[in-house]
Amino acid sequence: MVENKIRILVAKPGLDGHDRGAKVVAAALRDAGMEVIYTGLRQTPEMVVNAAVQEDVDVIALSILSGAHMTHFPAVLELMREHGIADEVLLTGGGIIPDEDIEALMEQGTGRLFGPGTNTGDIIAYIRDWNESRP
Repeated sequence: MVENKIRILVAKPGLDGHDRGAKVVAAALRDAGMEVIYTGLRQTPEMVVNAAVQEDVDVIALSILSGAHMTHFPAVLELMREHGIADEVLLTGGGIIPDEDIEALMEQGTGRLFGPGTNTGDIIAYIRDWNESRP
C-alpha cells in the first residue's frame, strides 16, 4: 500500500519580510516526509487560498511575525470557506501571537497555532495527529 504524503502550503502573508522561521519549519516538515509548497514572501490571503486550491493541499500553514495575525488568519479562513475547503483543509501556523489572540483565532476555526521557540517535532506531531483523525 502506498501512503499518500501530507501536502502542506507554507505561506508568509502580508508585508512581513522575515521568513527564516517559515523556512526552518518547511524544511522540518519536508524532512519528516511531508510534501511542502512554500509560496514565499508577501502573499495576499487570496494568493494563499488560490495556491492551496490549485495544489490540492491538506494543510495551510501561515507564518506571521508582523502583528497582522488577527487580519490574515480570519481572511484566509473566510476565503477557505468561500472555496469550500475549510472543512477539509487544516489552517494552522505561527508567529508572535498573544495567547488571547490564539484563543480567539481558534474559536474562529483555525487549528493550533505555534509561537517562537516551538520544537518542530511538536508541529510535525500535531499535523500527523490531525491527518490521522480525519475521516
